[in-house]
Amino acid sequence: MSNAFAALSPTAVFRIDKFIVPAEVRPAFIAQMQRIQATLRTLPGCQRTLVLDQTGGTGEFNVLTLVEWANEEAVASAAVFVKKKFADEGFDPVAFTRNAGVRSDQGFYAAA
Repeated sequence: MSNAFAALSPTAVFRIDKFIVPAEVRPAFIAQMQRIQATLRTLPGCQRTLVLDQTGGTGEFNVLTLVEWANEEAVASAAVFVKKKFADEGFDPVAFTRNAGVRSDQGFYAAA
């Protein structure tokens, strides 16, 4: 197989978060997601990050974030770091999304 997925590590862990974001808060929400992704890119084991904004189609989720981690250990380490960083900043991601009227579907995935 010669596509980009052929090189995926069998231990890679993907965090995919799908959001339904009201139009009036979409630019600010995307900017916040990009800020978070920029932090994640600096952490050990982070392979790639994406913030995607829906430009067409019929799906109800209009913003998607993806982070590819090298393995579960990298995910666990990042979770500790990010939790402390958010606490130090006084940022509550759950409250942020709730206050913006955003609904989400979040999960971890592995290559099938």
